[in-house]
Amino acid sequence: MRGILATGTVVLVILGIGNHLWWLAAVALLYLYATHGRGSPGTAPPAGSGAPPDSYRAYRERRDRQARWERRYRRERPYEARRQERGTSTK
Repeated sequence: MRGILATGTVVLVILGIGNHLWWLAAVALLYLYATHGRGSPGTAPPAGSGAPPDSYRAYRERRDRQARWERRYRRERPYEARRQERGTSTK
């Protein structure tokens, strides 16, 4: 998005050498991006994120879920798990 914005602004500035309306278009483009673009301070945070305790709770849940999957993998595929721990493969 930023690359497109930068390219568009440069093109409008180059076109603005002969016509000042293109300069105004470049300024309007930058203004719209600053007010409504990605990362502007006026936008609301995503629905999934919350206060720091909630984000830490989500992190803990992801970490625990990953640990459960790893234990399950080691339990169901003991030979594969041992080979991965040694760092060797039979390929």
